[in-house]
Amino acid sequence: MDEEKEEPLSPTHVEVKSNFINTHSVYHSAEEVDDNSNNCQQSSNYAGSCLYFSDGIRSIDFVLVWDESYTQSMDENAKTKRQVFEDSLKEEGLELEYEDTQGGGLHFIKVHATLEVLRRYSEILKFRMPMKKELCTMHKQVKQNRILQATTFLTGKEGEMYWATDLYDNLIPTLHERTWSAIDSVTDVFSKFMKNYVYVDKKVFPDRGRTFTAVYSRDKEYLFDIDASDFFTPAARSRIVQFILDRSSFNKDKTDVFHFGIERLVASYVYSAAYPLHDGDLKTPGSMRYLLYTEWASIKKCFRYQPIDHIKNYFGIKIGLYFAWLGFYTHMLTFASIVGLMCFIYSTITLHDNDPSQDICNQNLSIKMCPLCDRFCDYWDLSETCYYAKVTYLFDNNTTVFFAVFMSFWATMFLELWKRYSAEITHRWDLTGWDTQEEHPRPQYLARLAHLNTKHTRMNIVTNTVEPKVPFWTIRFPATLLSFSVVLLLVTLALATVLAVVLYRMSVLAALSVYGDEVITSYAILFTTATAASINLTCIFLFNWVYGWLAEYLTELEMLRTQTEFDDSLTLKMYLLQFVNYYASIFYIAFFKGKLVGFPAAYNRILGTRQEECGPGGCLTELCIQLAIIMIGKQASNTVIEMLYPLAWKWWNSVQLKRRSMKRGHTQWEQDYKLVDWGSQGLFSEYLEMVLQYGFVTIFVSAFPLAPLFALLNNILEMRLDAKKLLTFHRRFVSQRVRDIGVWFKILNSVGKLAVITNAFIIAFTSDFVPRTVYTLMISDTHSLEGFLNNSLSFMNTSDLDLDSPPKTKLDYCRYSDYREPPWKENKYERTNMYWRVLAARLAFVVIFENVVVMVVLFVQWLVPDMPSRLRDQIHRENYITNEIIIAQEAKRARCNSSIFNSVEDMKQVFSRIRHLSENREDRADLLNDRDDDDDDDPEAAQKKSNGRVSQDSKFTKEEIKDAALVHKPENLGEISEVSV
Repeated sequence: MDEEKEEPLSPTHVEVKSNFINTHSVYHSAEEVDDNSNNCQQSSNYAGSCLYFSDGIRSIDFVLVWDESYTQSMDENAKTKRQVFEDSLKEEGLELEYEDTQGGGLHFIKVHATLEVLRRYSEILKFRMPMKKELCTMHKQVKQNRILQATTFLTGKEGEMYWATDLYDNLIPTLHERTWSAIDSVTDVFSKFMKNYVYVDKKVFPDRGRTFTAVYSRDKEYLFDIDASDFFTPAARSRIVQFILDRSSFNKDKTDVFHFGIERLVASYVYSAAYPLHDGDLKTPGSMRYLLYTEWASIKKCFRYQPIDHIKNYFGIKIGLYFAWLGFYTHMLTFASIVGLMCFIYSTITLHDNDPSQDICNQNLSIKMCPLCDRFCDYWDLSETCYYAKVTYLFDNNTTVFFAVFMSFWATMFLELWKRYSAEITHRWDLTGWDTQEEHPRPQYLARLAHLNTKHTRMNIVTNTVEPKVPFWTIRFPATLLSFSVVLLLVTLALATVLAVVLYRMSVLAALSVYGDEVITSYAILFTTATAASINLTCIFLFNWVYGWLAEYLTELEMLRTQTEFDDSLTLKMYLLQFVNYYASIFYIAFFKGKLVGFPAAYNRILGTRQEECGPGGCLTELCIQLAIIMIGKQASNTVIEMLYPLAWKWWNSVQLKRRSMKRGHTQWEQDYKLVDWGSQGLFSEYLEMVLQYGFVTIFVSAFPLAPLFALLNNILEMRLDAKKLLTFHRRFVSQRVRDIGVWFKILNSVGKLAVITNAFIIAFTSDFVPRTVYTLMISDTHSLEGFLNNSLSFMNTSDLDLDSPPKTKLDYCRYSDYREPPWKENKYERTNMYWRVLAARLAFVVIFENVVVMVVLFVQWLVPDMPSRLRDQIHRENYITNEIIIAQEAKRARCNSSIFNSVEDMKQVFSRIRHLSENREDRADLLNDRDDDDDDDPEAAQKKSNGRVSQDSKFTKEEIKDAALVHKPENLGEISEVSV
């Protein structure tokens, strides 16, 4: 009973106990390794020649490496850990083969999972495996033509409406044939183009067909073709070995639950690396890696669809889902890019018809504006901003509202259609019925749970097993509260950093203005902007490092059961922090900069310093420029860094190997050792980059309509570069089963909702769309924008200016952008009626915009189901066929057994007779044990006799079983030999 209580808490615990099998560790000398390596490289089929043990039969499912050059790996403690760890692997049934490099100091341990290990852990991990093809005869579903379906009601019942039957038999088939002939002739050219240049080349990546699958169980192995060479794929084999490596102990004291897992051994340099092998190199045909490199990762074929199924088979479901999502997102960006480009073209065409920009560029008006700063700024002519005014119009016109509404609709359609597309993918990849509750607990979770020695348990409603439970009030709640508090603190710190940079710019401008030197003052704004951007960039990199370490530490404290739950929680924390880190400055420009500065007669100052104002082109122009720089610049820099970082590590590893003066060609395991480890959080940065880009495309699209176009161009290259990076610079990823893209979908959904709010406020309060609309409808007699510029500018008496030093030029009045009374009125500088009209219109626009968009979004969500009806029917059909296959096979086996035993009572009597025989044989076994006492001096002989007795005494001969059954059913003697007991 004590053992049963302790086992569920052990990280090495598995649900099905296994019988240990004898394994052999094979060692090779350097000369033998040289011979094997030469054979490896001289083989014509390089893709498979270096992927097996020296016998050429057993596949290499994983490779462990340790390096003599690390002092940590050569001490006695490390040697002991390696020995204990490898013994644990052998006890689990894995087979090891050792190879040493000649003079290199590297030691490679090749790991092979035997069939017994694969069978046992496939059942533990609940793999869905394909059933025998002969059991799964697919019935092709023929779709009727819609015209024929629409006319079937004319046929009526037998004996009725004979004229309709004649119509159905003669006219309708002719109409059907001519209709489809015309359609085929029109679409033939388009289909050929799509097949040759867009769709996946079926000759290179043939369809593998749809097979029925079932959860693997050793009790139902008759359903599976387990002897097939490709039944256990390399991805499944490496996943099983990784599962064992993560849970095997490296301490002789098995009660120490914290000394386990290959990750800890690699972190402490006991091993240098652990990885599965690529199936070949990049230059020799014959491997899936070469095929993916030449067809999928090629920039020349960037417009072709991705071979998603083959990517999933090679890298696993998690990587496959990422590229499926990235491809779908890029495909959807095409429509948004076309609409955004059309809006931009319309803006360009109508640029010269815009009255406000024409008035600004009219130098004859000679409108003098008030100074933009306290000391070294003079009055300036509004015509100087002619260029900025034209640029502003390109992104601030009547199409802005239309495009913002369209992008809100697009974001909803993107998520709804992704749910439909992902439903097809999850069905094709056998993830439809998979529940995260079936996922095994993380070994770190089990270790900490065992250390807590908790008595709380819960029933897993999916697996129907009792599991230990983390106490909520004493552990889970304090950890969650701590995580929330720390994340909130870091978010506040990031916001404070943005405010500090703003104060820095204000202070430096004020300090430089004291000198009064023309050279200094002329470059003051440029110097301040450059240094502030450098400080901001430094803070971003520093916070990124702190965020990553803290987020992982806080997530570990929460004691989340599965790896999926852990990844989702970590992702959410990291995204919240990165969101503030990257978007804070943009939100500041969009909603705060220049909004609370006051007016020239009474500026609102902070610590005696005048607040920042937007540039001559206005805040929207500055926001557009900021978005373009951050979005395009960051994507370009990320792409360069993502390619250079693994390339540098690969070069460094290659240099280290060359220094070891190894005199032979590299085997596949040595080539892969040069590559960079992908890491457990390798996909996080990829998802983060795309989701941040999605934020730029949706949240601020009203300020930068070309964002979808630049995102599309970036993603077309990003897909191929990511593919090239995975295949060229990184070790092969261990397959990980996931149901969907996880918490990223919820983040995308939240970003889409936030985008509706931000676009409404940007259009209402940052752009001039609402003031222009109010002027056109309520002020202008001609209902045009003629005179809008003069109406939007107020007068300021220069003697009332709130400046530290007077400007050099002498003027009586200057203009500023606001709705205030002129200085010659009694209520000078008070808000005008126009201001309140515009403010009411801004608020009304926000309410109307959000409600209209929300109604459209809800309608789209109602209109588009999450799963196509065709797919739902197909899933029901396949589940039915699968159940029928299992029932038919069980019935067949039952009939075979019932032909021997015609009643339950007969079976009971037969096994009663067998138990009687067993008792007699146990007595004989005791007598044999007494006779063998003299063999104790020869342990090997005693062991052989003992093993012989076990193998004999644990089975009954056919004659003995027949004797037991003969008493009841002598007519079944011919069939009794088919029964296994």
